[in-house]
Amino acid sequence: MQIYNELNPQQRDAVEHIEGPLLILAGAGSGKTKVITYRISHLIKKGHASPENILALTFTNKAADEMRNRVEKIIGLNGLNRASGCWISTFHSACVRILRRDIDKLGFGRDFVIYDANDSLSLLKGCMKELNISDDLYPPKSIAGRISNLKNELIEKIQNPEDGLQEIINTVYTFYQRRLKENNALDFDDLLMKTVLLFENVPDVLKNYKERFKYLMVDEYQDTNHAQYRLVQILSSGHRNICVVGDDDQCIYQWRGATIRNIMEFERDYPDVKVVKLEENYRSTQNILDAAWAVVSRNLYRKEKKLWTKKSGGGKIFYHRASNEIDEADFITSKIKELCRESRISYSDVAIFYRTNAQSRVLEDSLRREGISYKIYGGLKFFERKEVKDILCYLKIVINPNDSISLKRIINVPVRGIGNATVDKIEQYAKSKGVNLIEAIKELRGQGVKGSRGQGIEAFYNILKKLEAFVTTESASEVIKKTLEISGYLEALKNEKTDEAEDRIENLKELISAAEEYEERTADKSIAGFLDQAALVSDADTISDTSGSVSLMTLHISKGLEFPAVFIAGMEGRIFPHIKSIDSEKEMEEERRLCYVGITRAKERLFLTNAESRRIYGQEMSNPPSEFIEDIPRELINTVDSQQSTVSSQENKKADYAGLRTADSRLLTAYSVGSKVIHPQFGNGIILQKEGLGENLKLTIFFRNAGKKKIAMKHTHLKSI
Repeated sequence: MQIYNELNPQQRDAVEHIEGPLLILAGAGSGKTKVITYRISHLIKKGHASPENILALTFTNKAADEMRNRVEKIIGLNGLNRASGCWISTFHSACVRILRRDIDKLGFGRDFVIYDANDSLSLLKGCMKELNISDDLYPPKSIAGRISNLKNELIEKIQNPEDGLQEIINTVYTFYQRRLKENNALDFDDLLMKTVLLFENVPDVLKNYKERFKYLMVDEYQDTNHAQYRLVQILSSGHRNICVVGDDDQCIYQWRGATIRNIMEFERDYPDVKVVKLEENYRSTQNILDAAWAVVSRNLYRKEKKLWTKKSGGGKIFYHRASNEIDEADFITSKIKELCRESRISYSDVAIFYRTNAQSRVLEDSLRREGISYKIYGGLKFFERKEVKDILCYLKIVINPNDSISLKRIINVPVRGIGNATVDKIEQYAKSKGVNLIEAIKELRGQGVKGSRGQGIEAFYNILKKLEAFVTTESASEVIKKTLEISGYLEALKNEKTDEAEDRIENLKELISAAEEYEERTADKSIAGFLDQAALVSDADTISDTSGSVSLMTLHISKGLEFPAVFIAGMEGRIFPHIKSIDSEKEMEEERRLCYVGITRAKERLFLTNAESRRIYGQEMSNPPSEFIEDIPRELINTVDSQQSTVSSQENKKADYAGLRTADSRLLTAYSVGSKVIHPQFGNGIILQKEGLGENLKLTIFFRNAGKKKIAMKHTHLKSI
């Protein structure tokens, strides 16, 4: 019984609930993993279930391993043997185990292979080629995304297609599935869908697993998609001993199929459910929790709960509004050095979060200049990203024609019909003639190579000749802009029409910004000089520090992590919340949840930063402070100037958030970016941008019936919705 003394009353209530459905609403840092592992251990130790009667599902192998190890530790010395029959795994791993045993009943062999994303895309491209469907009109990645969405919704065929695109998707989807079966292969989405189909179509198989798994537990339930929801529903339909753990305030993956409805409507699905709220937080100070709640509590579609901690008070949240993105990055860097010098924390105790990957580049530059070791999670360093390296490789081979590595990387990027066999022939010819690859291409071109291969070689050679004409005469930023156009790289990405392609386009625009900043800092404005700098930035191996590395990541990746000190950069309207979200209340609610997640990663110190102007995506922006900063009560914030001193007596120094009077603060909150308003003439609209304060306040508003308008507040009357 001593181990149960480690649980607070709510945790223990959840652990000791045995029969019937259980919903555990576990706020950030409230000990949900402890509750799950103690509950599994309690079921086994008290004899309510054998290990093989328990199925616990989560989303990452790391989380599954942690749960398994904790269970074995709690059970005792013989834990490994006693808990070995317990299934604690990811959704996909559990589905693979089930399918390996019974997929033959669906016409597949049990020795099926699992295709990763690249394998699946290659197969899809082959299917489209066989069907004579144009890659240009219907980008394969876009089609792959649509097929993935259909599988997550357990849709095997679109019934009554509404347009030509849906008909094309239906045709490709059907043919793609046929080819998968011929190859005895499943893609990642199939693992869930085929398991559900197996259960729905083969009652004996379902009966076996329903009888075995008398207790079902699901972690991070707010992140489940429809296929996962259906899987859990089927398995628990007999015994109904289902326990789901999650936090609706941390549902931030709806863009990839997760649906918040699963956790919000759990009580409707199981009317006799017992609900336990875990609201005591063991991670953060009360000030941090109050700030997080102030942001997320504005959401209408959420369960009522509020985190609290026995760690009363805590330091205030620091807010800094920089003049530009470079000043913002330098401020963050200087504060990190100060923290590590004065607070006895190491670089590994510090994390910097941002909304989009393109924001990392200027932060990396600042950290590198100060010799601070850093590590990027969930992505490569800026100059190592594929699209950035591809464009730089075009320029490298023009400057240095002997660079065969760069040439082979982009000779068929974007696709121009030059395959590996052709590249091999070019290399062999170059070796036999003792020339570089560009000279070999020139000579082979002169020999009149025919067909699509010849056309591809001709097109590539012409691109290089066009680049040669200005690469030594134009500035670095102009060279990059022209390379994006002449190579066809930017056009190819635009034609993909996927979220991934849009991210890559943003990174390429950020590459232009990097070149422009390089030109401002140095007299040498050539592309050759910029390439040298880029090579140094990529050489991260030269940076080392015995006290660890600062962590850089997007806010989405930060979920599940914690750090003593957290910086959230780019807290501006149009950046965070993202501009794509401001005209949709559903998406704005997810942006608020994302902010809540970021704030609650901080244990002791939280810094929020933004900039008055920012060069990003290839353009200069002037954005107002994020409305999420406006949501946080004034008494929780210390505003810091560029010399890192607290500004408590300079409230009228700047016409920004730091200098708002009480009346202006109410006005700012009422008409924050993303807020919905009604205009007496134009009707319903949404605020896109704000300028000035008080009588000088001007709003840029998008009206549904009148388009975008810029309105001076003193000349009109708006009503907040």
